[in-house]
Order: sequence, then structure tokens, then C-alpha cells
Amino acid sequence: MPREVLSYLRPQAGGIYLDGTLGGGGHARQILEASAPDGILIGLDRDSAALEKAAEVLAPFGDRVKLRHAAFADAERELAELGIDGLDGMLLDLGVSSHQLDTPERGFSFRDDGPLDMRMDRSAGETAAEVVNALDEFELARIFRDYGEERWARKIARRICQRRHEQPFETTAELAELIRETVPGGRQPARIHPATRVFQALRIFVNDELEQVRRGVEIGLRLLHPGGRLVVISFHSLEDRIVKHMFRDAAMGCVCPPKLPICQCGRQPEVEILTRRAIRPDADEIAQNQRSRSAILRAVRKLK
Repeated sequence: MPREVLSYLRPQAGGIYLDGTLGGGGHARQILEASAPDGILIGLDRDSAALEKAAEVLAPFGDRVKLRHAAFADAERELAELGIDGLDGMLLDLGVSSHQLDTPERGFSFRDDGPLDMRMDRSAGETAAEVVNALDEFELARIFRDYGEERWARKIARRICQRRHEQPFETTAELAELIRETVPGGRQPARIHPATRVFQALRIFVNDELEQVRRGVEIGLRLLHPGGRLVVISFHSLEDRIVKHMFRDAAMGCVCPPKLPICQCGRQPEVEILTRRAIRPDADEIAQNQRSRSAILRAVRKLK
């Protein structure tokens, strides 16, 4: 959603902007172009491969670009190390990138066989294989249900635990095939692959994505200068629900009981919500990029 991002972020010359999910650098390049000649872009990503690719794309912008290998939830620390104490805008484009999905050895997709990894930062943390081979049935079912909204969570978890005693899971194809065999009607043609929700749930758990979203939005609201803007693109309801509620809470004023004649709490809104309704990609963008169809954009402007 490049047009919508620029419309709500409104990059200006001389501004300082943070792209907390740098990916291939597409949004960052547009922000730099819109904030010429002297706008600064700090780009963060947990994926070192994404940083390498983005560095090539953004090389023409020289020292206007500062790239860091870090999660956006650590933005405050990274900015402090750069001597930056505030932002004029921040973008979070959540979820997994197309490059990660299309690289089998990263283990994000069930469509191509690869190691069952799913870590956005391959230098740290447990892999998805370690998770499915170690956690008990109850905990696996909770992950599939809470993070994937999987109807057959308990059934799938039970089969995983039975199967791993015979042979531990190592690849995406092994897990996807077990799910297909376990879910009722899993071998029938369907619009959504039967492993979709389980793979989503594992990815969210392995990368602690929901807590990252909470911390990232909280830090973004704190770092913005008055008038600064925070734009977040989510790709599933769990992320979007967090963003929506945090924006709504930050935009709330007085919370005193209605019967009190005078406000006693003194609470003032921190932000103005710029997107009363979620913004979704138009038909043309979806036609060009099918993966954009689930994108949901929300934006706020800092008031004080």
C-alpha cells in the first residue's frame, strides 16, 4: 500500500523517519524520496538478509540512511545509540515478507519443502522444529488455537505428539502433510491450505510477534514529536486488534464517570486517529499483488 503509506505518513524535508520493518526497502525508498533533500531514514529489521538487500536498494541515498539489525520493539535503544531522541514519523509493516515466504530454506511456507525454521532472526531463538518437537500437547494446542484460530488445534497437536515419538519433525513438508492427513477433509481441494493457520501460529509464537507489536506501538507513540505520525499495516486480525485498541486508548480523553460535573482525571488524548475505519488495498493493488489482499492500515498523529 505505498500510496496510502505516503498519504498518512506525510514525509517532509528535514524530517526523521523510522521504518521498523525494513524488508526489501521499498517503503523506505519512497519515504526518502518524499523527504528529500535532507530527510533521515532509520531502517530496522530482525532479518540480516533483508538488511543486506535493503542496503543495496537504498545505497543511492548515502548518509541519509541508517540501517540497524534490530527488532522494532528495540527502536528506543537503537535511536539512543544513534543520538536521536524523537521521530517525525514511523512505519510498521507487520508480518512475514514476500522474500521470506519465497525462500524455502527459511521455513515459513508449506508450499516449498525446507527446514522447519520460521525465525525472522536466524541468529537467535528456537526454531519451529524445536517448538513442535518439545512442547506438550496442551501447549501446542493453545498456540494453534490462540495464534492461528485453528478449529482442529487439539487434534493436530495430539497427532504431532504421536508422530514425533517415531521421528522428530525437521521439514515444512513433513508438518504440512501431517496436518493435511489430520484435518477432516484436508485432502479435498480448498481455497485455504489446511496447514495455513498452524504455520501462522507457529511463526507468531517463534518470533513473539504479538508482544513485539504491543511494544513497537507503545514505543512509537512515545518517540513521536508533536505532529508526528505512526502508520501500521497488519495482515491478520490478532495484530490489527492490538493496534486498533492501542490507538483507541491513546486517543481517549477524560475517563471520569459521566455524573461528575468537572473532570477529575485530567486525562488528555495523546493522539488523533487519522483512520476512523481501517484502510484496505484497492482492487488494482490486489490484482498486482495477491498477498496484499489481507492488509489493514491504521494511522495516528501525535498531539503532544
